[in-house]
Amino acid sequence: MKLVSIAFLVVIIAVRRTTCGNNCSETNKVCEFYLELDHHLTMMRNKDLVFPYNGYIYKYDVINTSSAVPIDINEVITADGWEQPRLVAVFNNTMPGPPIIVYEGQEVIVHVKNKLKSESVTIHWHGLHQTGTPWMDGVPFVTQCPILPGQTFTYTFKAEPKGTFWYHSHMGSQLTMGAFGAFIINEKGMVNAMPEHIMTIQDWNHDWDADIDYMKMLYGVFEERKRVNPSTSIDGTSFSMFMMQSGLINGRGRSYNPRTGQNNGAPLEVFQIQQGHTYRFRVIGAGALYPFRISIDEHNLTIVASDGFDLESVVAESFIIYPGERFDFILHADKPVSNYWIRGITLEAGKNHTAEAILQYKRAPIKDPSTSRQACTQNNPCIVVNCPFSYFPASDHTKCMTFDQLRSKDDTDPAPNNLDKFKEFFLNFAFPGTNSTPASVNGLAFEQPSVSALTQSQELYSSCDRPDCGEEKVCRCTHSISVDYGDTVQMVLLNMGIGKGWSHPIHLHGHSFYVVKMGYGQYNVTTATFIEDNLNIDCRGNPNRSMSFCNNATWANTTWLGGNVPGLELKRPPRKDTIIVPTGSYIVIRLKADNPGLWNFHCHVDLHNVDGMQMLVNESFSNIPKSPVGFPVCWNFPSDYRSAMGMNTVGDDSWNANAYKATIGVLAVILSLEFFVMVGICIYYRRTKSITSGDNAPLTYSNFSYN
Repeated sequence: MKLVSIAFLVVIIAVRRTTCGNNCSETNKVCEFYLELDHHLTMMRNKDLVFPYNGYIYKYDVINTSSAVPIDINEVITADGWEQPRLVAVFNNTMPGPPIIVYEGQEVIVHVKNKLKSESVTIHWHGLHQTGTPWMDGVPFVTQCPILPGQTFTYTFKAEPKGTFWYHSHMGSQLTMGAFGAFIINEKGMVNAMPEHIMTIQDWNHDWDADIDYMKMLYGVFEERKRVNPSTSIDGTSFSMFMMQSGLINGRGRSYNPRTGQNNGAPLEVFQIQQGHTYRFRVIGAGALYPFRISIDEHNLTIVASDGFDLESVVAESFIIYPGERFDFILHADKPVSNYWIRGITLEAGKNHTAEAILQYKRAPIKDPSTSRQACTQNNPCIVVNCPFSYFPASDHTKCMTFDQLRSKDDTDPAPNNLDKFKEFFLNFAFPGTNSTPASVNGLAFEQPSVSALTQSQELYSSCDRPDCGEEKVCRCTHSISVDYGDTVQMVLLNMGIGKGWSHPIHLHGHSFYVVKMGYGQYNVTTATFIEDNLNIDCRGNPNRSMSFCNNATWANTTWLGGNVPGLELKRPPRKDTIIVPTGSYIVIRLKADNPGLWNFHCHVDLHNVDGMQMLVNESFSNIPKSPVGFPVCWNFPSDYRSAMGMNTVGDDSWNANAYKATIGVLAVILSLEFFVMVGICIYYRRTKSITSGDNAPLTYSNFSYN
């Protein structure tokens, strides 16, 4: 069979595909892109250090900036302008990477070249369902083997559904080093579509890399022999140890002196608009840890979509976005011609960490804005969409609109409700434990397989059915749940028990789920601080609820089992693929199991994900389509499974030296026969076809591989 395949490859006709830039025309059926991941340094142009001043950057040896020509900021990865270069891992020399813009239904081909010297990579297409192509989902050791240094991997999939998505490295915490970019799928046939802007927002540390991020979270941060405590949220809950020093919008921000409050004058992203026009902003949460509250001075935001799905529009002063989430809003350019601050402020209590950008009306002077945030008053309170808690402090005069209060714009897309094929799962995303408290789901900290689980499932061996796993226990294993084709799947996502205290943005691959109910914890209405868990959930285990691991939760009212939860929004629920699960709270989501695959389900705080807060949804495994011919395989060496099966550990069907020589011989015979056949065809055509331009005219064929 292998000889036949190789012979076929020798004579196969090369198929030309449409090659596009970063944008693909609506008329193209196929769009092809190239991404190269490589290390770079911030604040360097080639081998020259640069420094920021008054919104521009200059070569390191410039003395008088007033007479010097500034350097084009597009030639430098500036980040927050910190002058000590920081190592980044970026696509195509930019941070964020180039946006990929296509139309729904197009075939997308992306060639990814790993030019890192010491690290592997995979690329996840965040929010795309990968229907029919689950092995293109880009999760290392789940849907594929990692792309090793120097290797190229070609992703091929269909662009669906329409909406705002993004691509990013799914290897460890590599995303925190800048390995991401926007992925926009436009709706076909849109008439008079409004102009758009893409905005990525992230937290930034200018002297840590991905591995240090994770190790510092585990073991702590010390400065001048003193332990640095993590910051807390407005509701009194915690953030993990990621030392944010600045915020970036589209890869640009400013470093502030914590003592003086002065910034370093680094260049910022500028979004140009024209008075009287309307714009769509696509906002992508690309950060490591912190949520941002996004607003634009003196402008209201009309929220119209989240995670690619249209919402019944809501006018708000601001919205909150966590890592992995996306929100689209409409901006009406109805203010006087000027410059206005765009602000992304973290939810940290007592700290002012802000990502900044500039909204610039055409004909406005080139300078920093002097505008102020909208005043929130008792008579005119601010509305904030997507709160991870129930209240802001009463003195803030700010009202929360939680995500379950939103409604889908589409009234023909109800949540699945076939209770004859119904499965329900309670999943606690938390840090339970006593001596050891790894991030986990139901006390099961995820153990990464050593093979590509989707395509080498027979080689998995890490079982969660062990004595050290279970109620009031924490263990490491390859945790998965199984669903069958056509099931109505209800998942109750929890954040309760002894391991609560941090809110988690939970992302599901392969699906956009319906958010049908949210049950928040209890809060002090004056101070907004968290008090205790929502009591609709019975954590079971330890009778002292605050000490329970909550590994085997259920409804406190057993009549709610079987899909009978009161207050479910089934007619017009909003859809999402990444949802905040606040501490002490629960989220009820539903989906229909109609996309066979092995789907990652995890916290999108990369530090939590790497530590074990992930699991797999094994969906209709028998219906998963076969992976492409020659799809890479990987395994431990030596492999007990392959030894037991009598396989050669170099490959399932590897050749020995004699087989190799025999193959070369057979190929030589095949090529010789092909040569003689082609000569015969040429002689035949010369004898049977008239050549109008004489005996020396070139002979051509409609099959270009013969020319």
